[in-house]
Amino acid sequence: MNFDKIKHLIYRYRDVISYGFFGACSTLLNIAAYYVLAYQFHFGTIISTIFAWVFAVLFAYVVNRLFVFQSQVRDAKGVIREFYMFMGCRLGSELLDIAAMYFFVDCMHYNDMIIKTAANVMVIIVNYIASKFFIFK
Repeated sequence: MNFDKIKHLIYRYRDVISYGFFGACSTLLNIAAYYVLAYQFHFGTIISTIFAWVFAVLFAYVVNRLFVFQSQVRDAKGVIREFYMFMGCRLGSELLDIAAMYFFVDCMHYNDMIIKTAANVMVIIVNYIASKFFIFK
């Protein structure tokens, strides 16, 4: 494969590549925050999951708006609309995360770090679709 083809593929899939990179950063932030809250501060599974989500989603909004989807919306009303849509979507995916943690960790007693990681993969996919086609279109 020559350099021009690689450059074309990178340009063509730029949003997927950058979403993957920043999604991984957001996921690592989510998992690290969960670990600190659950293991260092002993907040419990659900409380740690919720607070970790808050940190990760605020980070994700900024990087998705600026770097991934490069939103051109500049007026306050439009930015507020994007923010509320983003938060609403992320709240829905957070409910999936909480449900997975509750069912698989609290009820089934699976390893919390494995389930947290798997749940975040699911959340990344759902969030990409919503951001690409509904929020930052």
